[in-house]
Amino acid sequence: MSYLDELNEPQRAAVVNTDGPTLIIAGPGSGKTRVLTFRIAHLLNQGNDPFGILALTFTNKAAEEMRHRIEKIAGNNARSLYMGTFHSVFARILRVEAPHIGYPSNFTIYDTEDSRSLIKTIIKEQGLDDKIYKPNQIQYRISAAKNALITPQAYAADPELKAEDLNTRRPATATLYKLYCDRCFKSGAMDFDDLLLQTHVILEKFPEVLYKYQRKFKYVLIDEFQDTNTLQYAIVKRIADMFQNITVVGDDAQSIYGFRGATIDNILNFEKDFPDLKVYKLEQNYRSTQNIVKAANELIHRNKNQLKKEIWTSNDKGHDIQIVRTPSDNEEGRWVTDSIMELRMREHYMNSDFAILYRTNAQSRAFEEALRRHNIPYKIYGGMSFYQRKEVKDLLGYLKLAVNHYDEEALKRVINYPVRGIGQTTIDKINIFAANAGLRMWDVIDNIHAYDFPTRTKSLIEDFALMIKSFAAQSTKLSAYDLATTIGKTTKLVAELYNDKTVEGVSRYENVQELLNSIKEFVEEDVVQEGEEVTMDRSLGSFLQNVTLMTGDEKGQENLDTVKLMTIHAAKGLEFKAVYVVGMEENLFPGAQSLYSLEDLEEERRLFYVAVTRAETRLYLTYATSRYKFGQLNYCDPSRFISEIPDSIVSYQGDIKKAAPTQQNWKSSSTTFSKPVVAKPQATAPSAKPAAQRVASSISNGEPFIADDASKLQVGMEVLHEKFGEGKVVSIEGAGANRIASIFFAEFGVKKIMLKFAKLKFLTGGNS
Repeated sequence: MSYLDELNEPQRAAVVNTDGPTLIIAGPGSGKTRVLTFRIAHLLNQGNDPFGILALTFTNKAAEEMRHRIEKIAGNNARSLYMGTFHSVFARILRVEAPHIGYPSNFTIYDTEDSRSLIKTIIKEQGLDDKIYKPNQIQYRISAAKNALITPQAYAADPELKAEDLNTRRPATATLYKLYCDRCFKSGAMDFDDLLLQTHVILEKFPEVLYKYQRKFKYVLIDEFQDTNTLQYAIVKRIADMFQNITVVGDDAQSIYGFRGATIDNILNFEKDFPDLKVYKLEQNYRSTQNIVKAANELIHRNKNQLKKEIWTSNDKGHDIQIVRTPSDNEEGRWVTDSIMELRMREHYMNSDFAILYRTNAQSRAFEEALRRHNIPYKIYGGMSFYQRKEVKDLLGYLKLAVNHYDEEALKRVINYPVRGIGQTTIDKINIFAANAGLRMWDVIDNIHAYDFPTRTKSLIEDFALMIKSFAAQSTKLSAYDLATTIGKTTKLVAELYNDKTVEGVSRYENVQELLNSIKEFVEEDVVQEGEEVTMDRSLGSFLQNVTLMTGDEKGQENLDTVKLMTIHAAKGLEFKAVYVVGMEENLFPGAQSLYSLEDLEEERRLFYVAVTRAETRLYLTYATSRYKFGQLNYCDPSRFISEIPDSIVSYQGDIKKAAPTQQNWKSSSTTFSKPVVAKPQATAPSAKPAAQRVASSISNGEPFIADDASKLQVGMEVLHEKFGEGKVVSIEGAGANRIASIFFAEFGVKKIMLKFAKLKFLTGGNS
């Protein structure tokens, strides 16, 4: 059978019509990689020179997989293709052409750390404050400029860029950019961005070089075209200009990397650059059920800036999309975990069939903790476990040291972070003094003036010791949360992270805030016995013990069948039987920063579209009606995206109903959006029923409160408590005498009540 027989009609047309500018719009699950692979293989089978085919991808893994598949169809010719990532291919070209701009052919390539180290050196040489001119922020700024084709000279002359730098108190950024480029040139070095920028410079300044590569590459093909930035497209457009046999494959509906500099305009405006464009639409989805495909179509059709297509599937209709409301983010974690356990038992799913997708990395904590409680192995895809993230371990290090000054691992971790002038040589010397005297490092630090150190070093170490001892003293007066907040502020650790406005820096700051939120929840979580709140150990030491017990068995699970947790960005290109898109709340997804810009809001919707289309058979959208933020309990509205899914394919968990939107204006550049008006969490409390009112009235009149048998309590039941009033059972944990119910009370929030002491009056039945 010919390889062409494996294709449907639109796929085949996109493969065999190889000449001229071509746009292949490939919807999710439509066989994009197969079409691109077969198109290249078909070019080779038609006798085209493999050295004359330039194929660009975004990852080395994608390039190698495609080359292997092409080789199976077209033979060893595939090994001679000019195929790889933008950076690897243009580095190959620069090895030949770099002397045109004064670089040696054997130029060095600086990785991210090399680049940052050089920037740090230049900042120091210029006498600038590295707390304001943070090397990673300057690096981010320079990278963004290069990828937008802004040279150091153009940067220095741009009034908007100068104004931005003034606002961030970094007016010398343009100078640093120029000095950095000059130093790289003198060292015969290029960073990753230079591999693209210098290629563009050579093609622009030296027509004979441009002509050489225009003649060489008769065919140019680009994968994931919606993710290209200004610089990448500028290069390939020049190279393809002679033959115009340029093929781009992608899906504008999956353009989600604007924060990295990708521009959706490249794919939306492609026809303007190539008027003779042929367009092929791959609209059949082989992955998902009809309901999931319908939800995806309804969502993306609301975007103004898009290339119209209608995804369809011949798969079964499938299950309804489940929308789940929980009273808190911790309860959200528990619900998802319970659902995973149920599907494993009832449907015999493997752990690897499940994915939990979230908007921000910090959200992983609640789900990790819930999965650990049930011994369900999981893996953070494209990242690391919440409590293993550096910024989380840094703050935990200070917390541990406040509780136990002799924790040497914590001590070594934080003694010079944030930087306070106690270098590694000093730390090693402290360690040697302690070992020789049979002491602990803290003993030396606490008596530093008895040891041979420079006066300034002694002063710095003494200040550190006094700070740690002050934390210990405050632990008797402050709650664990207040103490942790004080530590974060006093050490300047939180400020250090807050001031880093890079994408990675914002994520690190969110992670530290989530750690503080988890301490706040730990402090305020109540367990009630006999109608009274029991005094539990809510100390910082108790919290740290819980974290240690929870994370102590992380090793040795790497090869197990695991549930995958990841950001939605990391999920692009993947698929799972069951997908949980969590944190579906306004100001979280879509994020608050996106609500006043049409472009940003549409990218958030595209991101949700990507999340939805990862699911094969089951899709769950969950949200919490309350979650902690900056130590305060905030009430949450469900995401507007939930209301954009048709009612006909949705089922709701519990008593919730989708609220009709009203015209509350959310202004963007030229469009008015309507924000769904949804009841606050009080709506989750039971409705006022005559029976409940009669019971409450009788109690207030002094009649005895007759409790029902709490052992018969079920999730979903509405109850009356003497102290807290009417409530609804949201979950029950434990067994036998240790059963604890989480009950939501309208005025008091969620209370945990030990059932063997509970005095509850049943108002309704359970399992609602």
